[in-house]
Amino acid sequence: MVLKNTTLFISKNTRTLLQFLKSTSFSRAILVGIGITLPIVLGLQFGYFEIGLALCFGAFWSSPSDISGSFHHKKTGILVSALLVTIVSFIASYLHYETWLPLPILGILSFAVAYLSVYGFRASLISFSGLLAMVISLGHNPEELEIYQFALLVGLGGLWYLFLAKVWHHINPKGETEELLAHTYELTADFIKTRGKLIGPHQDRSKLQGRLLKLQSDLTENHKTLREILILSSKNSGWSNYEDKRLLVFIQLVEMMETAIANPVNYDRTDKLFYDHPQYLKLFQNLIFKMSEQLRLISEAGSNRKKLPNNDSLTICFEDVKHSIDQLEESLDFEEYLMLQNLLGYQEKQFKKLQRIKWLLGEPSAMEIDIIDRKAAKGFIPPQDYDPLLLVRNFSFKSTIFRHSLRLAVAVMIGYAVGSLFAFQNPYWILLTIIVIMRPSYGLTKNRAKDRLIGTLIGGLIAYGMVFLVQDLYVYGAMGVASLIMALSLIQKNARTAAIFITLSVVFIYAILSPDVISVIKFRILDTLVGAGLSYTAMLWLWPTWESVEMKESIEKSVKANKEFLQEITEYYQQKGNIPTSYNIARKEAFLETSNLNSAFQRMAQEPKAKQKGADTIYELVVLNHTFLASLASLSSFIQNHKTTEASEQFKITTEVINTNLDLVLSCLKGATSHVGKASSINNALFEKNIPDFNSIERKKLILQDKQALYNLQEAHLVWEQLQWLFSLSGKMLKLAASLKKE
Repeated sequence: MVLKNTTLFISKNTRTLLQFLKSTSFSRAILVGIGITLPIVLGLQFGYFEIGLALCFGAFWSSPSDISGSFHHKKTGILVSALLVTIVSFIASYLHYETWLPLPILGILSFAVAYLSVYGFRASLISFSGLLAMVISLGHNPEELEIYQFALLVGLGGLWYLFLAKVWHHINPKGETEELLAHTYELTADFIKTRGKLIGPHQDRSKLQGRLLKLQSDLTENHKTLREILILSSKNSGWSNYEDKRLLVFIQLVEMMETAIANPVNYDRTDKLFYDHPQYLKLFQNLIFKMSEQLRLISEAGSNRKKLPNNDSLTICFEDVKHSIDQLEESLDFEEYLMLQNLLGYQEKQFKKLQRIKWLLGEPSAMEIDIIDRKAAKGFIPPQDYDPLLLVRNFSFKSTIFRHSLRLAVAVMIGYAVGSLFAFQNPYWILLTIIVIMRPSYGLTKNRAKDRLIGTLIGGLIAYGMVFLVQDLYVYGAMGVASLIMALSLIQKNARTAAIFITLSVVFIYAILSPDVISVIKFRILDTLVGAGLSYTAMLWLWPTWESVEMKESIEKSVKANKEFLQEITEYYQQKGNIPTSYNIARKEAFLETSNLNSAFQRMAQEPKAKQKGADTIYELVVLNHTFLASLASLSSFIQNHKTTEASEQFKITTEVINTNLDLVLSCLKGATSHVGKASSINNALFEKNIPDFNSIERKKLILQDKQALYNLQEAHLVWEQLQWLFSLSGKMLKLAASLKKE
């Protein structure tokens, strides 16, 4: 038994290590390693060390923009980074000639560079490149090069890194897509498995629901990146057939998540049903867990068709469940029977999507697949606003980025002053710690400060031991580069471990230049402590941004997206025909904004309790909003996949009332005076009158005589049940939004 466990442990960790070595984060770190070491090695070899160092700096500072996404966006990001670091390094290189004069210039430059983050996530990485260039140029004094020459060579280093990124993209064009798809398979598998656990007895459902929300946020983020890569990729790249198939696979994965959300389970009813018939719970869970396992196997198979799992075991599971439900038909109320049939129908939809994924990965011919209209698909990717007026519109304390930029600028000036006043070996290390740790949100800044401190202490202890064991400068150089590569490959996955390797790389590099390594370690730890302390203090006291204040805006965006999705559903249900692109875009935006809202609430939960104003009310609103989307998705799924009857007048009236309630919710969130009593009301009898009583129908006779009549009743039951639920939810949301305004 012990031998078996040991073998499994070794096998699992070996597989994890191989996955890490094959990952794009590791290959990107290798690329950065080549980009910074080759110029230095050649510079030392031919006697042009400072030129090599400038090229090294340029490559390193431009590399943060090389993140997952379309290569066009990467290329643009790296080019803009190269231009920015050229300008910033030119200015910052002059600042070390005076002690106090640089303070205001440093503050203004820090604010200006950080403020570029108003243009989105990639712009924030470009901004980080500029801040890196500012801090390191402040501490570097070129002796053989003129400052303008140094700055131009830094820009050339950015182009050198772009060349390396371009070469690697041509060598391995599929790598990033395959890795993101594999991760999406795994996240979707976790999502489905968690749904399966939720229907089990004696489960901690609140904990599992929280995990579902987290998984949904992670999936939505993954979907966003994959959507950009697959839709914006060049059709002339030579991989268009591959990209078309992977785009179709991606669509199936998105629909699997949305189908799961669109089929909320009434746990009270399922608990009662499965309590009386526990044998069927195991059958359903076995079916769900097998689908989850198949997704994991697809993830492991990657592009290897031979490793794709077959459908046999799942098909047998479905047959067992179908047979068991048929046996229950006589002993259940018809609504309970329908509930089981709907649950099975939902699983069948997921199975069909799973089958299609495997079929697409099995390399069907181009003639067999449906080509996606990429021009229409681009509507699913919201364009980033690069209007210069955006800088003016955000120049206010209402803007989170404005406050963050100002806070960072003040912290940098204080850090520089402290480093200059006291006997710090490298004051710019304090500034480096500040720009790495400080983020617009409190929770992220706190976590980064903690990870940085712990990682630096552990790294310092390891380095302290190693410099006594090893006295070879070449070994120091090799370990410094290896540590830097490990740090860069782990920085997005494990900040604490990355901080350990960053500390090791710094110590080993300085060990080559300075014989007093112990002093380097001591000051490295001290500088990190000061920088982390300043960052955390600034986050608490300098124009802090509390998520509870921003939550109203996040809720407002999500409610607005849900309202637009409801309007698209209403129009389609009335008009029928082909599903318009606007419908799918509205659905995507509703899921995206709900995911953003979940993430915002998680950030708020990390803040001090005293700052979480109205947390209970906000949590209820977040949950209700998520449930509202689930109901919308259920209604959307039904009308897309079934032939529906003509929309009734009552349907139009009811959706208008729900829309009115949502409008009032938005008014409350914006601060307008609104009373719950203003909301239009519908007598619940209207819903009851329109929902057929299935248990009073002689269903067998009806099935034999008029299947269409039964189907129409099923449609009416589902539509009116969802409308009643949406109306109830919109009313509860309005009450909560009104009470939130008073808090």
